Amino acid sequence: MPYTPIVATLGYVLSPDRRQVLMIHRNTRPGDHHLGKYNGLGGKVEPDEDVATGMRREIQEEAGIDCTSMQLRGTISWPGFGKHGEDWFGFVFVIDAYEGTPHGGNHEGTLEWVDVDKLDTLPMWEGDRHFLPLVFDTDPRAFHGVMPYRDGRMQSWNYSRI
Repeated sequence: MPYTPIVATLGYVLSPDRRQVLMIHRNTRPGDHHLGKYNGLGGKVEPDEDVATGMRREIQEEAGIDCTSMQLRGTISWPGFGKHGEDWFGFVFVIDAYEGTPHGGNHEGTLEWVDVDKLDTLPMWEGDRHFLPLVFDTDPRAFHGVMPYRDGRMQSWNYSRI
């Protein structure tokens, strides 16, 4: 069977001093697959978009700011991650410059600035704890990982850098 994942973006907006990251606390929609968890911003790439355009659009929609500089930090294949076992494939970005002021939230939850060194204290997907250190480290190489999920639980994590 061919691998036909949902293509998505996941972005981490840094504060100007790079000490904090803008996270969404998914706390507004009962039945949300992510309810109660913190996550970066992002979503599905539209058919007429490249991934960078999709990332910019998602940041604008979710936070009300315009990305002026962003770096691709890596990619992650999430087989079985979706609410109904759908496969996802994500392009992970750090947004290190933007214009505008982020608003306080959106239909999915509240937006909160969180200290980068305190991310591991937040309720989040178990797998995020494995790849977030790679997003914020100083290694300039992108990472490329695979993180299978089954029944909402991470099964394994492997990655390489090029």
